[in-house]
Amino acid sequence: MRDPRMSAIGKGLRRRGRLMAQAVSPPRRSLDAMPAPRTDGDSYTAPPAPRLVDSPVFVLSSVRSGSTLLRVLLNSHSRIRAPHEMHLRTLHINLSRDFTADAMKALELDKDELEHVLWDRVLHLELARSGKQIIVDKTPPNTLMWPRLHRCWPNARYIVLLRHPGAVVASLTDRRTDPDHEQIRAEVLDYSEKLDEARRTLDAHVMTYEDLTAHPERTTRDLCEYLGVPWESTMLDYGDKDHGDFRPQLGDWSPTIRSGRIQQARPADPTAQLPPRLAELAKAWGYPVD
Repeated sequence: MRDPRMSAIGKGLRRRGRLMAQAVSPPRRSLDAMPAPRTDGDSYTAPPAPRLVDSPVFVLSSVRSGSTLLRVLLNSHSRIRAPHEMHLRTLHINLSRDFTADAMKALELDKDELEHVLWDRVLHLELARSGKQIIVDKTPPNTLMWPRLHRCWPNARYIVLLRHPGAVVASLTDRRTDPDHEQIRAEVLDYSEKLDEARRTLDAHVMTYEDLTAHPERTTRDLCEYLGVPWESTMLDYGDKDHGDFRPQLGDWSPTIRSGRIQQARPADPTAQLPPRLAELAKAWGYPVD
């Protein structure tokens, strides 16, 4: 019969051996410590998934072009939800493992389409919460990626909101501390080029900030006709409605928009010289250019 004392001693020696082996072995990597996924150059493009929101509305405009005013006028309509800037293009999907792309491909999804599904879900959630029928996103940087929006939502509708490029340059210059004039003109040109591309390519409703502030009833009536909803006079009294906070990164937060009243657009300085290409675009949009 085996001596119990010897058995206990043997177990203790084996346990000590395991502990010593663990002490001198390299630590095991957790899932979070695994290396970044490999890219194998796979160019698979997923087919579009069904959309929860079939025909969202996007306001395409430059920064400092009155898009926040347009947003609150639209949001004052009983059937239109126009929330603060949603910045959909900054919502990304991370396929964090080397096999994740293959798993998604088996589901007929890729990174872009997964992001499209996420964007669509965000719009649908906001629309459902509002209890309204039409959702409008007025984030100005959407202008810089409108072809992808069009790919995501083939049935989307677009409002192209123009403003004299000279007035946009002046507004940006006034807004910024120690402004870089060359950088501002380049920024306005980037927006203007994409706006003009959208204006000429899409079946969009084109309007100007100057007309919106000078003739708000006429311009909002035309806009409601484009969107297929009856015009409501309460749209012009946007100060009577709750539109959320006016703060940076979510839209304009100036005293002008906080006033709750539509105020006349500041005209472009007729003596200010525009770069040739900006002057050319301003002229194509019907603005006077010296």
